[in-house]
Amino acid sequence: MKFCERLKELRKASPYTQKTIADELGISVTAYQYYESGKNQPSIENLIKLCDMFNVTLDYLTGRVD
Repeated sequence: MKFCERLKELRKASPYTQKTIADELGISVTAYQYYESGKNQPSIENLIKLCDMFNVTLDYLTGRVD
């Protein structure tokens, strides 16, 4: 599974909205939507924040492991 698909799946299974995640990352909602659509990739700092928010490993979030 690709990063963008995994990210969207995790968000939908969580209580977070795109806006709350974007606010937590310090980015715009559009920038976050680009992550979910695969148009852009987050910085390593934001990848780590996303892992912490969803309580998953970096390997899981990036699709390296199931």
